[in-house]
Amino acid sequence: MDRNSIFGIVLIFAILVVFSLINQPSKEDIEAARIRRDSIALVEAEKARQVEQKQQQITQNETTEITIPDSLANSSNLQQKIDQFGVFGQAAIGEQEFYTLENNLMKITFTNKGGRIYSVELKNYQTHDSLPLMLFDGDETLFGLNFFAQNRSIQTDQLYFSPDISLRPVVVSGPEVRTGSEGRTKFNKENPGGKETVSFRLEVAPGRFLEYVYALEYNSYLVDFDMNIQGLEQYIAANQSYLNFTWSFDVPRQERASRFGEDRYTNIMYKFFEDDVDNLSQNKSDEENLSTRVKWIGFKQLFFNSTIIAKEAFPNAYVRSEVYEEHPTYLANFYSDIAIPYQGTANEKVDMQFYFGPNHFQTLRQYDNGLERLVYLGYPVVREVNRYVIIPIFNFLRKYIDNFGIIILLLTIFIKTVLFPFTYKSYISQAKMRALKPEIDEVTKKFGNDKAMEKQQATMALYKKAGVNPMGGCLPMLLQFPILIAMFFFFPTSIELRQESFLWAHDLSTYDSILDLPFTIPFYGDHVSLFCLLMTITTIISTRLNQQTTSAQGMPGMKTMMYMMPVMFLFILNNYSSGLSYYYFLANVITIGQTYIIRSFIDEDKIRAQLQVNKKKPVKKSNFQKRLEDMAKKRGVQMPKK
Repeated sequence: MDRNSIFGIVLIFAILVVFSLINQPSKEDIEAARIRRDSIALVEAEKARQVEQKQQQITQNETTEITIPDSLANSSNLQQKIDQFGVFGQAAIGEQEFYTLENNLMKITFTNKGGRIYSVELKNYQTHDSLPLMLFDGDETLFGLNFFAQNRSIQTDQLYFSPDISLRPVVVSGPEVRTGSEGRTKFNKENPGGKETVSFRLEVAPGRFLEYVYALEYNSYLVDFDMNIQGLEQYIAANQSYLNFTWSFDVPRQERASRFGEDRYTNIMYKFFEDDVDNLSQNKSDEENLSTRVKWIGFKQLFFNSTIIAKEAFPNAYVRSEVYEEHPTYLANFYSDIAIPYQGTANEKVDMQFYFGPNHFQTLRQYDNGLERLVYLGYPVVREVNRYVIIPIFNFLRKYIDNFGIIILLLTIFIKTVLFPFTYKSYISQAKMRALKPEIDEVTKKFGNDKAMEKQQATMALYKKAGVNPMGGCLPMLLQFPILIAMFFFFPTSIELRQESFLWAHDLSTYDSILDLPFTIPFYGDHVSLFCLLMTITTIISTRLNQQTTSAQGMPGMKTMMYMMPVMFLFILNNYSSGLSYYYFLANVITIGQTYIIRSFIDEDKIRAQLQVNKKKPVKKSNFQKRLEDMAKKRGVQMPKK
């Protein structure tokens, strides 16, 4: 790898660093977030105090029940609930029960307390330790409307709804689904299955109720969610143009702990109506007021997501993520407070949907609402390479091959074959530079370091006369770099590799450990990844070959830096996806093979002779060379004689 190649790589990294610095939040944004966070903390503290008072009252009532008749105690408790919730007071007393609705892909558990979704299990997946994969589960889940009625604050998740189903599971049936067609709308249109609906109603008087209606089709990750508000206009405060819908839960850990895996890619994402997708910070707690219309809000993990989708758009929303540091069970708490339009009419309906499923690019893209952006494919240019090149090839190979190790091998061979002309051109350019090295050394000796302008001009004239492009070795590297970076984002986020084994790697989506260390090495980890070691060794071999085929002219210490880079990547990639290290290892092996093949049929003596012939031909000055000469003349520099 010559100096131009190194300059190209350094330039690209510099651009990425500058880009990240430009996109850092301003001081004003940080201060606004701090003020908002402090305000919310005060509100939550007040709520916690009120809840504690209510709990104490309930405890006192339970103690009183020992000495008074049940009928009197129940009557007293009901009156307290009516005082607290008004016409909704009768619904505040009940016993929690659970109901299930499932298809071939998921099992949804509902509870009559709040009429809400209590948990979601994805049937075709397991956690890293072979347990059922639950997107969320537990009483801590918040799900319901918040509004004011009769001068009282009503939170529907504290009230008991009446279901229209029995305690028996409701199962959506349909035809057998072939592998690769899970959740595909095209398959469902050609092979329609069933559809089941369940509803939970909070009725305060005949014909006056709040109702949640859930509908699930066969072979679908989408759950239709309709909210019906019937005849409540005389109870709900007339000055409310919005009702607040709260959805929040603790995000359970699904994958093996890794700061470059699930811990890194878990965050809240959202799409503005007819606009771009944005997100909260990935590695730290964050919050945001979404003051404009929002199409969807997604609670995203590395390979799965739970997303609420508006039929049109939510007027505004507030989202917050609280990251748990090194928690063994949960990654974070996600919270959203979504505005639901309310006009105060006798009959209102709000249509929404939930997506509960994998972060699979093709599955998400079919909905045509930007959900595919939940799959992180890298920066804008790199993302397009993944979307239009890597993913189509990968999916094509999946149709015929089940072994993902073989798929990665064939994908690597295909990419290296397509890029071979650029590799060949780079090698030829390096050979030409080596052939000109004796004459370049003479130019350097003639002008020394004191006459940089003259030396540069004479060197460029030599390149021009010999027909050599000094950037010929750098440009092919720049063309290959987007694919190299695209793979860096593709493999760690590809759910297709999740829990797929190859050789000693039990899961290609995370690191392969052949040795667990009894201690932790800073920046390296507490394990040894064999694929990462093989990648490092082959990178050093490839670097050695490049040093042999590159002119010895270069910056001081360049050789040392070139050998330090593989060691740096050893520390970086030891905790990354083993599929990524496996790909880089294969790419290095193929590059080494291509280098030996090119060496075998390229005659450098012939190249040197051709350069001498080129030097005898008349050369027309380029515009760049003319500008250099003009600059030199203005400075009073004597032009060298030809």
